[in-house]
Amino acid sequence: MARSQPSWLREEQSVYLRVLARIRDFIDGVANSSPARVALIIFFSVILIFTALLSLPVASSNGVAAPLHDALFTAVSAVCVVGLTVVSTAAYWSFFGQLVILIAIFVGGLGTLTLASLLALMVSKRLGVRGKLLAQSAMNNASRLGEVGTLLRIVITTSVVVEIVLALMLIPRFMVLGEPFWLAVWHGVFYSISAFNNAGFTPHSDGLVPYETDLFILIPLMIGVFLGSLGFPVILVLIQYRLRVRKWSLHTKLTVNVSLILLVTGAIAWGALEWSNSQTIAGFSNGDKVIHALFASVMTRSGGFNLVDQAEMGSATMLLTDALMFAGGGSASTAGGIKVTTIAVMFLAIVAEARGNSDVKAYGRKIPEGVMRVAISVIFMGATLVLVATGVLLWMTEEDLNRVLFEVISAFATCGLSTNLSAELPPEGKYVLSALMFAGRMGTITLASALALRQRSTLYHYPEERPIIG
Repeated sequence: MARSQPSWLREEQSVYLRVLARIRDFIDGVANSSPARVALIIFFSVILIFTALLSLPVASSNGVAAPLHDALFTAVSAVCVVGLTVVSTAAYWSFFGQLVILIAIFVGGLGTLTLASLLALMVSKRLGVRGKLLAQSAMNNASRLGEVGTLLRIVITTSVVVEIVLALMLIPRFMVLGEPFWLAVWHGVFYSISAFNNAGFTPHSDGLVPYETDLFILIPLMIGVFLGSLGFPVILVLIQYRLRVRKWSLHTKLTVNVSLILLVTGAIAWGALEWSNSQTIAGFSNGDKVIHALFASVMTRSGGFNLVDQAEMGSATMLLTDALMFAGGGSASTAGGIKVTTIAVMFLAIVAEARGNSDVKAYGRKIPEGVMRVAISVIFMGATLVLVATGVLLWMTEEDLNRVLFEVISAFATCGLSTNLSAELPPEGKYVLSALMFAGRMGTITLASALALRQRSTLYHYPEERPIIG
């Protein structure tokens, strides 16, 4: 016969359950009342966890705890899938430290909205209506509300499957190049996760320079980065409808088309500008120059891997790279920037205005005015963040404008290309870039979601008056 529990133990268990229930109700309430806010809290908390792990002595190769500014910068760069580094990933961090970075990249690559939805599911065992709306908007309304939980599982599964395929493409090549089996597996897995999540971290001390003409390494990386930059909503549509373009959503059509346009024009422009630059690709064969140009065009929009020293590029090439980084990739993707759909919507609005059309149209669909307001807000906010951060770092360091602007846009656009300025900054400069990376990863997505969820109809309108523009 089982003995009854003491009264004091029952009381403690009762208090514990009540506290747990209140915590669950609080998180559930915040998630349903302000999903954008809970997304910010979750991402910030995840960064703090990985900062603490990287601050452990076991995380560094020399057994000495990393300074807070270096640990925080690396954690932010990994979770926000940026790729900027202040210390060598291969030389400074131990295997444990590199594993922490890799896990941070995978977690951060899932995105703020996915993490927020997963937390709500784990804590309260359900998603409220507003939580489902946020998760649904993150996937571009790819499913009905009742299917959001299933959709989140598909997102995670798709991410893992793509990364496994990329790893299986890379591992044999590393083995052919002479690496032991387990080291080749580690490098293949690291590069596959880093590529698909557009992170740009490399486990080799000299990066990809030894493989700058090896297509068996470069092609899988380009495929991974390009797929990751399209975003989960686009990938899911491509899986469902494949090449049946007529069934694609408007978002998918705009994302794919603008991404391909930027890819081709970026490769042509980058190749033309650097073709005769003796510091970068002038010494290569014509075929290798084309490979470098294509690789650079893919990576400048958020991949972060590089084959040439970014500081040795011409000023015009750096300006081109700034523009491509600021443009970024697809919405709800692992890429950063202001997003290609934002650029597409603004371009279509300009064309409509030039033609005198009252509606902004694309592929037989009218784009709502609310979407254009969000696009303007995202561009303005991004430009303001870049301007302020550039001014602060110029004041701190008195470095050349080209170099500072390049680093700032790379941080905001979560790209990861660098002129090595990040490593040379004082601690306060690293904190500025850390805040910018966080804002760049969170800002545009959260602002767009917040604006979309706050739309409401009004029962009255003010008299209309048109100010003079231009």
